[in-house]
Amino acid sequence: MEGQDIETTTGARAAEEHYADIYGEDGAVRSSFLAQIGAAIADRDTLTLKREVDDLHQSELGDLLEALHPEQRRALVELLGSDFDFSALTEVDEAIRLDIVDNLPNEQIAQAVQELDSDDAVYILEDLDQEDQDEILSQLPFTERIRLRRALDYPEETAGRRMQTEFVAVPPFWTIGQTIDYMREDKNLPDRFSQIFVIDASFKLLGAIDLDQILRTKRAVKVEDVMHETRHAIPATMDQEEAAREFEQYDLLSAAVVDENERLVGVLTIDDVVDVIQQEAEEDLLRMGGVGDEELSDTIAATSRSRVPWLLVNLGTAFISASVISVFGATIEEMVALAALMPIVASLGGNAGTQTMTVTVRALATRDLDIYNAGRVIRREVMVGLLNGGIIATILGLVAGIWFHNPDLGFVIAAAMILNMLAAALGGILIPLFLDKLGADPAISSSIFTTMITDVIGFLAFLSLATWWLHLGERAG
Repeated sequence: MEGQDIETTTGARAAEEHYADIYGEDGAVRSSFLAQIGAAIADRDTLTLKREVDDLHQSELGDLLEALHPEQRRALVELLGSDFDFSALTEVDEAIRLDIVDNLPNEQIAQAVQELDSDDAVYILEDLDQEDQDEILSQLPFTERIRLRRALDYPEETAGRRMQTEFVAVPPFWTIGQTIDYMREDKNLPDRFSQIFVIDASFKLLGAIDLDQILRTKRAVKVEDVMHETRHAIPATMDQEEAAREFEQYDLLSAAVVDENERLVGVLTIDDVVDVIQQEAEEDLLRMGGVGDEELSDTIAATSRSRVPWLLVNLGTAFISASVISVFGATIEEMVALAALMPIVASLGGNAGTQTMTVTVRALATRDLDIYNAGRVIRREVMVGLLNGGIIATILGLVAGIWFHNPDLGFVIAAAMILNMLAAALGGILIPLFLDKLGADPAISSSIFTTMITDVIGFLAFLSLATWWLHLGERAG
């Protein structure tokens, strides 16, 4: 035990030193390491590059690729040749991956794809043009070509696209001893697996056995006597986000993927599901900001194309808000203080609406909000809006009254703030619910419409109350 502890400590220390050689304290790739790699690329020093890159994990190599200039990363891949780990391309932005792959001959890609797990191979191939896909697949062995083609035929962002087609499957009449011998002798099994699936002659999924169960069972026992039912088999056409939710709910490490006839076609593993969860979370965050699936490595033109449409929509909603203000032009001219206070009402209402909307969109994505608890959540948000509105209105009313030496103006803006905070609460939850009901992604456009609602209601309430107050003062005078 003491020797194992020393070995473990030594391994941990070596890992820390390796990390420190590559990354700085901020988690970014060290400039010194980048300079060293850059110098080797400039000198076309293949031996140094292979020595420095050989021990890198695929994620570390991916970070290095993202940190290098485009010309350097292309040269790095070219110089490494067959020694380049193509699995690193699954760790980089799509734009970088395509930039590298587009500069490589299809023969080299076909050779590299054969060394990858099927899920990683599909991840690289799915972004290529159909013509390039067909040419690369035509150069692969028949069995591997059929597996990859079947995965590519499933729709994007489904379990079928993310699954690994390499798995271990045995018939139910085999003994545990036969199964163990098969795992020891077959050279084509996956490198890592935790379950063995049980299938009939037509590949229909019957059950599964965990590896620990096999180790605890005598060799003479039949597989069908110890297998358990696979209660969480995932349809290949299931959306990858739904599949990830299955993993989260049932604490799965892997799950069988089946076609429409319940035949086993692949396995989904936790490492792929973690990537899906991260991808979906980033996607929702970007869509809420109106930037689509933009990445830092995108070109200026691509970035502009992804942002302009929603800016145009935002421009339209801004005109609606401006038209509301223009109706009360005479009131604003009569009391200039209103122009100074209007942005406060709109800003606070917009922020309150964004708070509610963010919570709502996330709850819809995680299925925590549905038709059964929507009423209760709406009532809660209304009460929160009224409470926060009352607090902010009191402070704002006092400040405005003292600032402009006009207590009545303080009452007007306080009342408008309460109405706007209530509108923000309702808009922040009802707009995402409405979009979700229509089948639209509530993360895409909720923020723009919520902001429009709070601006319009805020301006309308504030200026209407101010107009009423001025007219009331004129009558009293």
